[in-house]
Amino acid sequence: MQIRPGLHRIEAPLGERFVALHLLVGPAGALLIDTGIRESVTETLLPYLDEHGIDRSSLRWALNTHCDFDHTGGNGALKAAIPGVELLAHALDRSLTEDVQRLIDERYGEFRGSDGFDDPAETTEYLRSVSDLVPVDRVVHGGEQIDLGDRTVTVLHVPGHSPGHVAVHDPVNRAVVIGDSTLGTTVPTADGRPAFPPTYRDVDPYLESIAQLRALDADLVLTAHYPVYEGERAGAFLDESEAYTELVDAVITSRLAAAGASLTTLELVRAAGEELGPWGAAALDYAIFPVTGNLERMERRGLVGSELDGTRRRWSLLSAR
Repeated sequence: MQIRPGLHRIEAPLGERFVALHLLVGPAGALLIDTGIRESVTETLLPYLDEHGIDRSSLRWALNTHCDFDHTGGNGALKAAIPGVELLAHALDRSLTEDVQRLIDERYGEFRGSDGFDDPAETTEYLRSVSDLVPVDRVVHGGEQIDLGDRTVTVLHVPGHSPGHVAVHDPVNRAVVIGDSTLGTTVPTADGRPAFPPTYRDVDPYLESIAQLRALDADLVLTAHYPVYEGERAGAFLDESEAYTELVDAVITSRLAAAGASLTTLELVRAAGEELGPWGAAALDYAIFPVTGNLERMERRGLVGSELDGTRRRWSLLSAR
């Protein structure tokens, strides 16, 4: 649907969830933000362009907000359908945007050795089956401006969920398209039920990105997996995202104090349970991403310490060691 002049939101199915692609259209060309998975392009995006009379050849740029498969998996299908489109991604996420095995090993398998957490085999097989990764044409670093003919939009570097996460600011429409750069208190299913934790990874960059987004004169915040946030709801979403990081700090402190001993990261996550959010056991384990980010920041601040017990990291409050 067209939300504001030249600004389209195209929601494509993603299991129980959806992934929203955003299309910014102007007389000098169109910019697509994210490609979803392969079927997002073939079954949703291309029919949308044809149905709405948008010339496929007018799509000049496609920007991946970050490296996750549900934002890049359609890159190959898009290139096959529109060979002239220029694929863009941030330099820090480029390698994982181009290589599905590196994405699996370095991003989704980050905690495999140190913490004993990994995606189930069926999840890995699914992401392989829907991802069609191809080389990026050009890297961005943040600050680039794209002239659409009737307005200029700006690429913003907003790390935290991934090192190279980017967003796009459309000041004429007072809109910012943020992908997964801000994640609230839970990632929802398409019908609004809680699916899994907000998987930010690096807390300080995440909070700096929230502050950067808050400082914009934008009253429309467009994410990849959440409802449209407009007016006061846009600011509230940013506020609750920031508040969740504070909750995680408090939960870590209380759980480690209650344990009276060191805990592995997964032991800590599972001990916290519903204090972190309303998810079942399998989904709760994905809180290892934000909890690890908070633990690492607390360690830098001298609040917690870590040690290796064999191959597993264990954490404790410094005052309790």
